Amino acid sequence: MSTEAPEAPQAPEDPRRGTLTSGKGRLADPIFKGLVAACGTIVLIILALMVIRTTSEAWPVFAKEGFFGFLLGQEWNPGGSRTEITGTYGAWPFIYGTLVTAVIAIAIALPLAIMVAVYLTHLAPRRIAKPLSYTVELLAAVPSVIFGLWGLHWFLPNVMRPFFDWLEGSMGWFFLFEGPVRGVGYLPAGIVLAIMILPIMTAIIREVVAVQPLEQQMAAYALGSTRWEVITKVVLPSSFSGIVAAAMLGLGRALGETIAVLMLIGGSQGWGASLFGTGSSMASHIAATFGESTPESRIALMAIGVALFLVTMIVNILARVIVWRLGQFKGDAAV
Repeated sequence: MSTEAPEAPQAPEDPRRGTLTSGKGRLADPIFKGLVAACGTIVLIILALMVIRTTSEAWPVFAKEGFFGFLLGQEWNPGGSRTEITGTYGAWPFIYGTLVTAVIAIAIALPLAIMVAVYLTHLAPRRIAKPLSYTVELLAAVPSVIFGLWGLHWFLPNVMRPFFDWLEGSMGWFFLFEGPVRGVGYLPAGIVLAIMILPIMTAIIREVVAVQPLEQQMAAYALGSTRWEVITKVVLPSSFSGIVAAAMLGLGRALGETIAVLMLIGGSQGWGASLFGTGSSMASHIAATFGESTPESRIALMAIGVALFLVTMIVNILARVIVWRLGQFKGDAAV
């Protein structure tokens, strides 16, 4: 009979063995944290410096016209002085042109982006979905000047102009479609902008829709829901925040687009309610006049840049508030 003592059970192996648990390896976490924090801080510093610098450069115009007088003024008559502000500066026609073209672009591009994203993720056969996705994303690589040239020399005379003539003939009694049709104007610029922002919006919405939990969709099908009901009542409501983010990204590009808008909006310094009217956006006016501007008018163009930043910031804040309020409403409804 053996008298050997049984072996003591071995302690389980430390799962952290072989990892950087001591020494220099422990420095990686604080270094990485500090690096990421520094990058985020640098972005905020750059943004603050841009705002401070442009505002300080434009301050003489704001001091003469008044801040709201500059934003709401309708006359733009640059002076030629080098030492003082002698002209009259009102940016409302350019602000109006920026907002109108951006709203037209979002109104057209957002429904299209949602429908294309849903088709690619839920309806299209796999052999079609991938090539179509690449084709849509390829539009994002096209330079804006190409969109402008294509819109001005082919799309506008061959597609948009006949449609505008029909629209003015059938709905010219409505103030938004009151003639005459000039060719270039707010509506052509907004339609081309919609084509430009469509790829990035589609890509984001497609990714958001594709990652929605499959279990929820299968549960809805098990309860007897149709595909239409699953998409409209399960998938899209769950993707709401991503859709809003895509819309804000597209809207930001539409607000700041320059060359294509410059080619298609008409370049006038007036404004009107008709979508067939011509005008200018803030970015396009800066691009069109900065090269030949006097020192005084360059200060006024800086003020337009400040106004563009302000409009973009207000639009993004309103979008965040809307998302927060809708999310709160849905939470209250669920309770």
